[in-house]
Amino acid sequence: MAILKQLATLLAIIGALNWGLIGLFDFNVVTAIFGSGSTLTQIIYVLVGLSGLWLLVDWFRKK
Repeated sequence: MAILKQLATLLAIIGALNWGLIGLFDFNVVTAIFGSGSTLTQIIYVLVGLSGLWLLVDWFRKK
């Protein structure tokens, strides 16, 4: 379970950094690497979203 949490944290950090770059420089790293609208891009976005959701649930579960 610890590895899953580390992976989720890593994906959430990558997502946060990507959003920071979008906000500051209008540059999306994910679409720059994998292409806009590609299946792989969508999978990455879903994985980042699920990671954030999992970390949120885990955070509330520990309170």
